[in-house]
Amino acid sequence: MSFGILSSGPQATLQAAPRRRCRHLGVPASGPMDALSSALANRLVGNSHDATAIEITLGGFEAQCRAPMVVACTGADTALEIDGRSAELHTAIGIEAGETISVGYPRYGCRSYLAVAGGFDATVWLGSGSTYLPGGVGGFDGRDLKTGDVLELQSPSRPLPSDQTQTPVDCRPTMSESWAIRACPGVDSNDRVENAFFGSVFRLSNRTSRMGGALDGPLIPDVPQMTLPSAAVFPGTVQCPPDGRPFLLMADAQTTGGYPQIAQVIRADRHIMGQIRPGDRVRFLRSDPDAAADILRAKSALFENWLEGPFELV
Repeated sequence: MSFGILSSGPQATLQAAPRRRCRHLGVPASGPMDALSSALANRLVGNSHDATAIEITLGGFEAQCRAPMVVACTGADTALEIDGRSAELHTAIGIEAGETISVGYPRYGCRSYLAVAGGFDATVWLGSGSTYLPGGVGGFDGRDLKTGDVLELQSPSRPLPSDQTQTPVDCRPTMSESWAIRACPGVDSNDRVENAFFGSVFRLSNRTSRMGGALDGPLIPDVPQMTLPSAAVFPGTVQCPPDGRPFLLMADAQTTGGYPQIAQVIRADRHIMGQIRPGDRVRFLRSDPDAAADILRAKSALFENWLEGPFELV
């Protein structure tokens, strides 16, 4: 079975599980920017939650199914069409050979996740089929998808779900243009930095990618400006360069950095970062490590029954 790309939109990549236990080698995690939405799409078509799916950034995507298959689309609040007919998000949909799937520009949110029963074939590198664009590895020849690409599908390993299987309403993330994200103060923070950072509203700038994004808003005062030795950073780390303008690291973030680390987004809320699009408002809410651990356990438990097995947000 195969799947032909008619239009890839601004950016579409194959993403699966993040690369684990590789950061000490200088290898970023990659994987879905919104791991929760990717897991929900895979659940609808009967895959494991970290099977390979297509991450579609800001819509403009169209593909043709070259065999009958079951598909599902989750994530951003967007228009989904099957052969020109309106279709529901968060729903398993049977597709006939020759029919097309279109994912439009989102009303809210940034990234959509398109899964097919069985999952997409991907080049596995260091244990993951996720695309890491700066390194040119994983996914589809290590690059984003282009018009004319043909993706091969894996055979489903489980019975196909029935049409119209839907994500329960209480498991569907809410999309918005204004976001609240919980974060802990960083190792290089201080009282004035924390008061400014946690008390301000920022907007994600156009200077953004899967590696990270600059935040427009009030400049952060009193950030330590001394030369710092490079230290470990992770998706969700908020660094602050000398200009006082915070920078939020995302799924493809480097593994070390020398700018002061003023905050760290809690693990349970990292999936939200993938849905912030340029111009959206972002407010960071102060948390602490103990609370972050409790939130992660509770939020993961909320989805475990629906995702049919142990699930922990990454």
